[in-house]
Amino acid sequence: MKFTLFTSFPEEEILEGILELHKTIFGESDHLVSKMKSKPQLLVLTAMDSEKMIGYKMGYAIDQDIFYSWLGGVDPDYRKNGIASMLMEKQHGYLKEKGYKVVRTKTMNKWRSMLILNIKHGFDVIEAYTDEKGLHKIVLEKRLHN
Repeated sequence: MKFTLFTSFPEEEILEGILELHKTIFGESDHLVSKMKSKPQLLVLTAMDSEKMIGYKMGYAIDQDIFYSWLGGVDPDYRKNGIASMLMEKQHGYLKEKGYKVVRTKTMNKWRSMLILNIKHGFDVIEAYTDEKGLHKIVLEKRLHN
């Protein structure tokens, strides 16, 4: 398994793998590229098994102190192998190096494994709300200690 960190927009081959995996996990990937391009200081981490994209995690800077961990997922055939944890640990290590103080994320009850993973990795629930589409969102934050 190979992990790669991209601090700029990933090349076409990597992007295709992310889009394919995103579609497998979330059902569509129609607007993902334009959303990625709109994010400040986009950070993308990937996990590959040979040539196959098996996991990704991406986020962006909210400001110089706070990083938003935005999207990610692991191929259903590769789950329960610690890949999401490894991606998270690599992301947090990089963020600490760059001087970020806080990493923030959001999830929903339907993504329970993500909620549990975040809590296991030191995130605290700081807010819950219902968005404009009527979806219940859970906001979590973790302090990064340098």
